[in-house]
Amino acid sequence: MSSPKSLHGVNYAPPRSFKTVLKANLKETLFPDDPFYEFKNEKLSKRILKGIQYFVPICQWLPKYKFGLFMYDLLAGITIASLAIPQGISYAKLAELPPIIGLYSSFVPPLIYAIFGSSKHLAVGTVATCSLIIAAAVQQKVMPEDNMELYVGLFYTSALISGLLQTALGVLRLGFLVDFLSHSTITGFMGGTALIICLQQLKGMLGLKHFTSRTDVYHVLRAVFENRKEWTWQCAVVGVIFLAFLQLSRYVRKKKPNLFWVSAISPIIVVVAGCLFAYFFNAEKHGIAIVGKLNKGINPSSIHLINFSPEYLPAVVKAGIITAMIAIAEGIAIGRSFAIMDNEQIDGNKEMVAIGLMNIVGSLTSCYLSTGPFSKTAVNYNAGCKSQMSNVVMSLCMLLTLLFLAPLFGYTPLVALAAIIMSAMIGLMDYEKAVHLYKTDKFDFLICMVAFFGVAFISMDMGLILSVGLALIRALLYVARPPTCKLGTITNTAFRDIEQYPGSNETPGMLILKLGSPIYFPNSNYVRERILRWVRDEQSLENSQRNEIEFLLLDFGGVTSIDITGVETLLELRRCLAAKSIKIILINPRLGVMEKLIATKFIDKLGKESVFLTIEEAIENCSFSLNSSSQAKREELEIV
Repeated sequence: MSSPKSLHGVNYAPPRSFKTVLKANLKETLFPDDPFYEFKNEKLSKRILKGIQYFVPICQWLPKYKFGLFMYDLLAGITIASLAIPQGISYAKLAELPPIIGLYSSFVPPLIYAIFGSSKHLAVGTVATCSLIIAAAVQQKVMPEDNMELYVGLFYTSALISGLLQTALGVLRLGFLVDFLSHSTITGFMGGTALIICLQQLKGMLGLKHFTSRTDVYHVLRAVFENRKEWTWQCAVVGVIFLAFLQLSRYVRKKKPNLFWVSAISPIIVVVAGCLFAYFFNAEKHGIAIVGKLNKGINPSSIHLINFSPEYLPAVVKAGIITAMIAIAEGIAIGRSFAIMDNEQIDGNKEMVAIGLMNIVGSLTSCYLSTGPFSKTAVNYNAGCKSQMSNVVMSLCMLLTLLFLAPLFGYTPLVALAAIIMSAMIGLMDYEKAVHLYKTDKFDFLICMVAFFGVAFISMDMGLILSVGLALIRALLYVARPPTCKLGTITNTAFRDIEQYPGSNETPGMLILKLGSPIYFPNSNYVRERILRWVRDEQSLENSQRNEIEFLLLDFGGVTSIDITGVETLLELRRCLAAKSIKIILINPRLGVMEKLIATKFIDKLGKESVFLTIEEAIENCSFSLNSSSQAKREELEIV
């Protein structure tokens, strides 16, 4: 016969100490991937070496690097550099920054990422979405035409704030916070942002000189038509030609994946063709504006431009926080996507640190926010990159461009940059994903559409807030209304949801319920009411189908935790059911739950004989009690 401490095989060991529980919870929360697994059972010197390699990945891959790999990385680096030049200039102009800053931002950050980044596929650069978000926030305080030095300084300050936040999140292992940006939110946000960025490029495509600083669809279209007297047909013709060429190259890549390089080099071809056109045909005289003078030289220090003045701090902090979350969400998601293709994994928290450090250093060296754009990373992957060395090659190419070629790109027509941006943004409008969401999950589709229309018709930050808020409401509903189901038997050892398996058999005299979430204050009342409703429904069936319940079996296998409110709810439920002569049976309570039930004396009140390891054991024991009870009733009737 088993001892009271292990009645029915259930472990009633004393609860662990608070320190032990806290340590286990913190480890699971902050280190779910157990990153220091390889450090176990190693000598101190080996641990130090592995620690350096863990925190500075270049110390791990560079000593093993071979010249044969360099040829692949050289090709990939040159290819993404050809994309980085036009994108850098284009996105800087989108943010109304001096174009040279776009080139600066593709020189220093890739070097920093190559040292601290763990993804060998991620290609670093600026992105249109973050460029526009920062511009919209900064322009609430100062316009570039009023004070360009202050305007640029606030961009650097925003990048510094983003970098500090990203690094802090990575060091504190808080990467799970990024998970609150759901896939549906990101899809809708990117689509809405792509739409307004495309519409904003009508300024360049039509040669407009006056435009709005607002980002919503209404004000952008209003500015386009209010200034229709400024429309230039020459700009429109050239822009359509460039855009058609870029879209054709994307179509070729889609139909012939091996020809990915056609799409990769098409932006630089547009820039070069635009420069030649502007130079030989004197485009400015025909109303086609060009970038203007670009000076040679590498990034100057920008420490003196960092501005934490209280007048401007709220705007740059808001922009810094929003773009920090978007940048790491995009960078980590893209890095993981391409790592999976090679059956590899990357550490999201290490990526946060790498992205944060490159933005901190970048903000001090005349760079604004950078991350891992999808288009550039896809090109890097398809070009056959083998390591982070491709980012180093791209950075060296940008160095040569800054030292020798920068002035030549001053002839780039603004309409060419507008076409490049529009082509890139069209690819971000993933309507197929939206259709997929509609077919598979209407609520996810609603979250996506709230982000899309909120960004497009209100503002980018408001669209993001509304979508994240709706996603959190959905998560709270899951918490407040956890799933419960009634179990029936398919075989002697298989118990399944009777709604999913209508042919399952019920057990006479017993009601078996499975709870699928923690029980705590937000949902405890619902759990109690739902269980009582199950009992009521069971007892209100017609006589032929009625199941006279004497035992309520609660499968706690899915209950991961319980708080004091949850325990009080169980006590209330026990009293309610006792009034109906129904006894509660607990099945397989997990460690944390069992410890709380023991500490609150609930197990003593319920009785250890009412706790079982498996449903089969509980049914067997309860069936014996039911048979004994039935036999006693028959004997009483015979005596009467």
